[in-house]
Amino acid sequence: MIRTPLRPLARVLKARETGENPDLIERENRRLRQEAERDSARTRAEGRLLALALIFVCAVGVLGARMGLLAATEPVAIARGLAEDISSARAEIVDRQGRVLATNLPTHALYAETRRMVEPGRAAQELARIFPDIDAERMVARFTDPNRRFIWIRTRLSPEQQQAVHDIGEPGLLFGPREMRVYPNGRMAAHVLGGARFGQQGVRAAEVIGMAGAELHFDDRLRDPAQLDQPLQLALDLTVQATVTEVLEGGKRMLSARGATAVLMDVHTGEVISLVSLPDFDPNDRPAPPTEGEPADSPLFNRAVQGYYELGSVMKTFAVAQALDEGHVTPDTMIDTRGPLSWGRFRIRDFRDYGPELSVKDVMVRSSNIGTARIMQEIGAEAQQDFLRKLGLLESMPLELAEAARARPLLPERWSDLSVMTISYGHGMSTSPLALAATYAAMVNGGRKVTPTLVKQNRVPGGEQIISAETSAQIRQMLHQTVQEGTASFARIPGYPVGGKTGSADKPNPQGGGYIKDAVLATFASVFPSHDPRYVLIVTLDEPVDTTGAEPRRTAGWTAVPVSAEITRRVAPLLGLRPVRMDEAESALAVRH
Repeated sequence: MIRTPLRPLARVLKARETGENPDLIERENRRLRQEAERDSARTRAEGRLLALALIFVCAVGVLGARMGLLAATEPVAIARGLAEDISSARAEIVDRQGRVLATNLPTHALYAETRRMVEPGRAAQELARIFPDIDAERMVARFTDPNRRFIWIRTRLSPEQQQAVHDIGEPGLLFGPREMRVYPNGRMAAHVLGGARFGQQGVRAAEVIGMAGAELHFDDRLRDPAQLDQPLQLALDLTVQATVTEVLEGGKRMLSARGATAVLMDVHTGEVISLVSLPDFDPNDRPAPPTEGEPADSPLFNRAVQGYYELGSVMKTFAVAQALDEGHVTPDTMIDTRGPLSWGRFRIRDFRDYGPELSVKDVMVRSSNIGTARIMQEIGAEAQQDFLRKLGLLESMPLELAEAARARPLLPERWSDLSVMTISYGHGMSTSPLALAATYAAMVNGGRKVTPTLVKQNRVPGGEQIISAETSAQIRQMLHQTVQEGTASFARIPGYPVGGKTGSADKPNPQGGGYIKDAVLATFASVFPSHDPRYVLIVTLDEPVDTTGAEPRRTAGWTAVPVSAEITRRVAPLLGLRPVRMDEAESALAVRH
């Protein structure tokens, strides 16, 4: 480039001739040169900025296009290289005898890579034939969508389905290996096990995670790599569970009940040997949660744990036990049972007229509401609450199920004198069949509190002393007499002495208040053998009715008791209990009493 001199000779000579200052020419030329250099530098900078902007826009465009492509494909289409980060391993669940309740089984998922498909239309038609819930037209649209390269079709296949898909001969239909959770006993112990589902999924693996019941509660333990070879052993006995389920289903059907539940518990360890809630479900094909209607009508609802009900006269045992233990009464103390017992505008009545007075023992055996209410009048609200709190009835009863922690008892807003009386015979406060089983265990095992557990125990845990051993012996005697002389006579079983208490509670009306006419929740809380209790059995039927007589009969003595007796008759030998003569049992009761 030729640079213009700052002092051109011709212009300098001419300026001298005219008398001008030559230095002005140099200054002007210097200024023009500096402006030209500045303009050139600005042009170069602007060009560089434009190039950088174009590069940035292109990079953002590439990223956006990639993100859009990923969003248009199935969200679980994880790169094959990441599949190793997903663990599908999960420990087995077994019963107390080591029999498998839940395990993993190898299976395959079905997916499609559309760019490899040769005949997407025919493939869609064949898949609709194999899987009737598939819409062939919709599947064709997915296969031919240019924005889709990967499509999940099925997360698990049976061997027969896999072979049928293989026979289609479509190279774009591929199989991904994975483990699926299997419950080989179907509906058996469904509410205990709960169920599992796939979590994070890749082409070559998928997580198996718990979604309810014990599977969810023990999820971390079941997925712990250090414990995968150690099955989770529950306290359940599969044979006993099957027997209880069979008898309870028959009783529910025969008595036209809306639902039913049974809890069988070891009175010393708190181990739950059997837990059944009907209706139930198959955890291999867990149904969707209900979106309308009463939750209790859903097969997913665990009546033994989530169902908190007013259970009626089975609660009288606690009132009598407290009065005996605190020295307010003895079994022979006479109680005024004249009725009705008036309290303001409320009237407390008995099922039948028991005369002017009954002993405490007969208040229990004959199930007198008036007698129980009068006993609790002497104790009062504060002491009653303290006793029920020690039993654990004023809060959620713990159990290793995800649903247990969310269930709460319903308590009176104000614990009035009337509440004291109605709660004593099972109205005005709700509790669950599971909680009832645990508290009855404490009543008969010598007075020691037990904590329900689904895990097999190797020793008897120490618990708080709720009532004295003497009071516990007195309660055992009264429960035995209730079966021999009182409202639970149908519970007599040759060779297996049973003690228990019935409860027939009117069901509250959730809409208009009060109670629903001819709607009864029938419960029988039993212990066996009564002279040396090993097990407590709670059977509850929702709105049962016995129609074998001239008039419909809904009370527990006609409904829950016969069902409970049949369960006891069939499971006692399975539990290893030796038959005994009734005179031996009564002699043992008399000695301990």
